[in-house]
Amino acid sequence: MPSQKISFENTAGEQLAARLELPVNQHPVAYALFAHCFTCNKNLTAVRNISRALNLNGIAVMRFDFTGLGESEGDFADTNFSSNVGDLVKAAEYLAEAHEAPSMLIGHSLGGAAVIAAAEHLPSIKAVATVGAPFDPGHVSHLFETGIETIEEEGIANVQIGGRPFTVKKQFLEDIREANLKNKLEEFGRALLILHSPQDLTVAIENAAEIYNAARHPKSFVTLDGADHLLTNKADSHYAGEVIATWAKRYLSLEKKEALKPEKTVAVRLGAEDFTTEVMVRHHSLTSDEPASVGGNDFGPSPYELLTASLGTCTAMTLHMYARRKKWDLQEVTVHLDHSKDYAEDAEDTENPKSKIDHFDRIIEVKGDLDETQKNRLLEIADKCPVHRTLHAEVKVKTVLKTD
Repeated sequence: MPSQKISFENTAGEQLAARLELPVNQHPVAYALFAHCFTCNKNLTAVRNISRALNLNGIAVMRFDFTGLGESEGDFADTNFSSNVGDLVKAAEYLAEAHEAPSMLIGHSLGGAAVIAAAEHLPSIKAVATVGAPFDPGHVSHLFETGIETIEEEGIANVQIGGRPFTVKKQFLEDIREANLKNKLEEFGRALLILHSPQDLTVAIENAAEIYNAARHPKSFVTLDGADHLLTNKADSHYAGEVIATWAKRYLSLEKKEALKPEKTVAVRLGAEDFTTEVMVRHHSLTSDEPASVGGNDFGPSPYELLTASLGTCTAMTLHMYARRKKWDLQEVTVHLDHSKDYAEDAEDTENPKSKIDHFDRIIEVKGDLDETQKNRLLEIADKCPVHRTLHAEVKVKTVLKTD
């Protein structure tokens, strides 16, 4: 099931651009909505990384651009905090009609305040997670404080936010000043996760404390120590996504859904940038990547490291199965491996890439009451493990290309 580019109408009938990220090999166990930060868009790296972590746990994520931002229609100058909340409600209605009502909301910065405010309008929501959210939506006015006097006097002003020009009207100021999260949090009635960095220079950590103190249980706080407000370090958003996904399992009804058809044991998905790759093996998830030295994010083992790990795990399992069948006292197996491409010993043309062959160096440690004959036999059996035999056999890969 691929990622889907979609759109839906806001309350004014304008089209809002969205992307629905779906698990790669199964029907979603739940749906979540993501609200991006003030003047940001759905394609922010932090938003994508958090969405990926939820996908790996079977949760579909719909991320969209608020009115007047990104690829969405409308005029930003006519929007405000209340319209953002309205956009969230309309997004939830779209999901309910086209797929399934969302059970989770995630919001970054002002988007975090918006999901708290929107939850009361969405009975399907069971869990809400915020990242760097302000307790008072009016907090965002400091981003264009140099233009507030002009806005107050003339009703409108052009301001710079994050190095980009935006038009802000007086109605925006009036709306965020009237927004009150304290009352909503006191009657919240949903599980709440608050993620915030002590080093956040845009929305101070004290906001997290105020949100936490005002909310009812169940509520949780996780520090994003060392992160900046936009989670520009990819490791920070990767971590935040893993925390949110793990936390959500306690509060969402994550009943196992059937796999997609046609069924394959392994499903792999990589987006348009970097090398960070989602890997689903039946209902198990992991991430593959490349080291930072070759342009990756180092969020997981490389493809060759996964192949090397396959040889190691197969070796250990094969030895244990053989020893159990023989009733030998094999208590533990540890396999250490490394992979490299080296020139064949008899290669004459060392400049030719084809002269290189794959080398797997394997060291096997065994524990148990085993005599030398048994140990030598286990060493022979190691070379008979299925993965080892596959690496030495003729392998054919049948590939079919599918396009949208």
